[in-house]
Amino acid sequence: MSSLFPALQPYSTRMLEVDDRHSLYVEESGNPDGLPVVFLHGGPGGGSSPFMRRLFDPQVYRIVLFDQRGCGQSRPHAELTDNTTAHLVADMEQIRAALGIDKWVVAGGSWGSTLALAYAVAHPQQVSGLILRGIFLGGRAEIDWLYGGGAGAFFPEHWAAFRDEIPADAQDNLLQAYHRRLVGDNEIGRLRAAKAWSLWEGHLSTLLPSQSLLSSFTEPHKALSMARIETDYFVNDCYLAEGELLQKASRLAGIPGYIVHGRYDMVCRVQAAYALHQAWPDSQLFVVQAAGHSASEPGITAALLDSAHQLARRLKAG
Repeated sequence: MSSLFPALQPYSTRMLEVDDRHSLYVEESGNPDGLPVVFLHGGPGGGSSPFMRRLFDPQVYRIVLFDQRGCGQSRPHAELTDNTTAHLVADMEQIRAALGIDKWVVAGGSWGSTLALAYAVAHPQQVSGLILRGIFLGGRAEIDWLYGGGAGAFFPEHWAAFRDEIPADAQDNLLQAYHRRLVGDNEIGRLRAAKAWSLWEGHLSTLLPSQSLLSSFTEPHKALSMARIETDYFVNDCYLAEGELLQKASRLAGIPGYIVHGRYDMVCRVQAAYALHQAWPDSQLFVVQAAGHSASEPGITAALLDSAHQLARRLKAG
């Protein structure tokens, strides 16, 4: 199975108030009586998209998408207050309860894989299966790879543009420097930093250059939420203890799952996927050759579609 399912529209949308500050956009599509699946977008701060619905057979799955705190159609936009991994995990439980779902498949890519794992180790009894792409475990080495020069060795011209957006006397810690600008009061400075931050990530995200993806990443509304929320999470180590997700992977025992990762993923290195597979015996690992990070790359898309198909068959068979 290699082709996306046809475009479809949600049969239900709502704004769910999860606390006194945050309201989340939640949608459902596909089969209302189907196998529930929640798909977690990346970033953090990236927002959901119609593409994500098309990874699941709408005759088989009840497809739930939501925009995490501060991004997409959720409100308030780009808000950092009360926006942590623990808050997002709790939001998922609120959404599950509001939709009357007992157990669901949890799927996600990049940061979405991080949140999926954080949710699954906290609430394993509510997870019927996992489909994860572009594994990011939230560790310091993974963050340093992106913003400390590791990935920059493969994209020197784009790294130079990303670095030189920051004055020379502040380039010793680009993550902190970008964070200061993105939480500052200078609106023009925030937008410049957001575009440069998102453009850097966009250049890393596909094996071959993709102008459509770069345009999506640098759209001002999306770029601001993604850059502000990502830098806040990353300066706070994703609000996780170092190595926490692998250390708690034993809690995934008995949960079937699929791990899809591009061999040449420059955003999230393949060693994280391998380490997770080693710690989670019930998983199957698919390393896609000639692929990078983005779910829209043909090999990644095909592997995700196949994983969703296989998991549905396994769960139906009991």
